[in-house]
Amino acid sequence: MTFPVSENTARMQTSSTFKAMQAAANLREQGFDVIDLTVGEPDFPTPRFIKDLAIEGLEKNITKYTAAAGMKPFIEAVAHFYKAQFDADVSPQQVAAACGGKQALFNAICTLVGHGDEVLIPKPFWVTFPEIVNFTGAKNVFIETEETDFILTAEQVEATITGKTKLLIINSPSNPSGRVVPASEMRKIIELCARREIYVITDECYLYFVYPPAEVFTAAVLPPDIRKYVCVAGSFSKTYAMTGWRIGYTIATEEWTKEIIKLQSHSATHPTSFVQYACARAMERREESMAAVAEMLAEYKRRRDWFIPALNEIEGIKCPMPEGAFYAFIDVREKIDGGKFKVSQDVADYLLNEIQVVTTDGAAFGAEGFLRLSYATSMENLEKAVERLKKLFNTASQQTAN
Repeated sequence: MTFPVSENTARMQTSSTFKAMQAAANLREQGFDVIDLTVGEPDFPTPRFIKDLAIEGLEKNITKYTAAAGMKPFIEAVAHFYKAQFDADVSPQQVAAACGGKQALFNAICTLVGHGDEVLIPKPFWVTFPEIVNFTGAKNVFIETEETDFILTAEQVEATITGKTKLLIINSPSNPSGRVVPASEMRKIIELCARREIYVITDECYLYFVYPPAEVFTAAVLPPDIRKYVCVAGSFSKTYAMTGWRIGYTIATEEWTKEIIKLQSHSATHPTSFVQYACARAMERREESMAAVAEMLAEYKRRRDWFIPALNEIEGIKCPMPEGAFYAFIDVREKIDGGKFKVSQDVADYLLNEIQVVTTDGAAFGAEGFLRLSYATSMENLEKAVERLKKLFNTASQQTAN
């Protein structure tokens, strides 16, 4: 008997990033020396002081239900942190806790769009964006950005808007490309949408991982008449290396936030209580928190500054320098055009099977011909990966020449 899956779920596809992670796990179980460049999570431990704060919360017996919006100290801490860090006027009534950035996005999208609506999503996109939209029954409308080196512009948005456009989703710094939309352009884009009464969700998961001279920009700083169309989706997963803790938040108008809380009250209810406590206290200790972030960012920059030039030395591979996040988004179309590979997934499979370097196919991000490589791993792994790639492709090139 075939399981009678619901229409909403049937419209969705399984996450390709998790498929790639599973492929790496399977090879590892077989005893291969696998270099996994798929994982979109920091390879650093959660800072010691945050772990201690979680233990403190447990010892205080903060283990019961909280309000669906999150416990009061948590939502107040988010509001106060944005004021102290960015001089953004955020009220606690505009904040809702979520079980990670992914649920924050799910809550925000599902409370806004449905059948008949169109949602603008720039390419390349994080794999989950279109799948949440599919779940709602709304229509994905993709914005091509390759001509601007994967950096979204207001002109591109304006050219894609129709009478059915209800929402634009922006992710900057970007997963998978690592590109950062300049602050001035972000303002233009959001102001354009506000004039057209189109809502904007800004996925700011990688907000703090921006390499100078690029600027850190949050939509939370925009004036109220613009921000009434905006929902900021934030996460502690990357910022404090807390992917497994599953905690994030949204910042939106009180009206939108009430609907988000209503939806969450019938799903996850709220994030873990003592985790909320730890994050609230960590935000209160802002200088210590941002020092931990700065330490991670410095290491990511060190890896980036070595890894990207090294990749560009490999024949047939091109990779621009990312301004944020921790991904290299490599162009392998030269390997495909007229070669042994028909699509970029073939290249990913070749790397997996021949040299046990695991990557994620760019087609899953709406960018056929590209691969995403995470440098949230050790320098040793990155050096080994480049060595294997050079050996593989140089040998292949020599064989072709002969």
